[in-house]
Amino acid sequence: MDIHEYQAKELLAGFGVPVPRGSVAYSADQAVYAATELGGWHWAVKAQIHSGGRGKAGGVKLCRTYQEVAAAAKAMLGATLVTNQTGPQGKVVSRLYVEQAEPFERELYLGFVLDRKIERIRIIASAQGGMEIEEIAHNNPESILQIEVEPAVGLQPFQAREIAFGLGLNIKQVSQAVTAIMGCYRAFRDLDATMVEINPLVVTKDQRVLALDAKMSFDDNALFRRRQIVEMRDVQEEDPREAQANQHGLNYVGLEGDIGCIINGAGLAMATMDMIKYAGGEPANFLDVGGGASPERVQTAFNLVLSDRNVKAILVNIFAGINRCDWVAQGVVQAARGLRVPLIVRLAGTNVEAGQKIVRESGLPIITADSLAEAAQKAVQAAREHVPA
Repeated sequence: MDIHEYQAKELLAGFGVPVPRGSVAYSADQAVYAATELGGWHWAVKAQIHSGGRGKAGGVKLCRTYQEVAAAAKAMLGATLVTNQTGPQGKVVSRLYVEQAEPFERELYLGFVLDRKIERIRIIASAQGGMEIEEIAHNNPESILQIEVEPAVGLQPFQAREIAFGLGLNIKQVSQAVTAIMGCYRAFRDLDATMVEINPLVVTKDQRVLALDAKMSFDDNALFRRRQIVEMRDVQEEDPREAQANQHGLNYVGLEGDIGCIINGAGLAMATMDMIKYAGGEPANFLDVGGGASPERVQTAFNLVLSDRNVKAILVNIFAGINRCDWVAQGVVQAARGLRVPLIVRLAGTNVEAGQKIVRESGLPIITADSLAEAAQKAVQAAREHVPA
């Protein structure tokens, strides 16, 4: 789960990370009011969407007057912002963050990620901030500093100082950077985050260290114990299908292909997608209905898959262990009535004979398969031959 910049800064500030003063706004009038409340003569008006690269796409404007703040807010609100991370469809801006613009001398990069391979939190820092870490790694890999945090003891102050000195900061700046680094780590650990990124972390002209931008992502599996984080969710920033799937306990990710997939088990879903690719097709989605695939849940899964207009065929691949093939077959038959795209079903596991019998006796034009390879081949062929009504 991702959150907006202003929300991330609010959380990080609670852990001692220094951030500029700012306020969220949903209209041009609110943006101007926020600027007057903040005071000063320079403000940054920032579009709030779940994407990086906003500045390059015109989503960040520096303003010197209230008129400029109002004009920037009117131009951004309701506009579709297309960045290198949103894809060509972009994202609609529905809120802004008005912030005191701090003149700075240096931009740094600071990131915390969960390295699943080594089962550690990895801290990544660079003296070259203001651009994507991928660009930094490509253009100047020697500038990247990395530290692995031992979970038994956590991040130690000496490690934070090592990073700060490695970034070329002076003594006064180091102490502030250590505060920011330790605060980010505590926020990462205590809020079940999977990523914290400060880009840029800046050194101002009066020698202060500030988090000028912030991103945070959280582990969905831990949200049940992070009520304050759940309340920050902005479903408008998510794929509507993924948001709907989340409400029904389904795991769904939309893709670019034309073969809809309804599978139980994440590993089997990945294998099915690979087999579709191997057969020459393209999966339209990843969808794991989980172990409790009741007829109602299967019906919901069909509705999600069919909400993608690119789908030309649906492949249902169920290996029932905890689940039962006859339950799944009932849901498939219910959902298949009136279906306008070919349906390929492969069942295996518990009560497979009963499930296959339900499919056969349904009287519906359901294509069956005995193996995953056969199911993938039939799905690809059906998608190629399908002519939309």
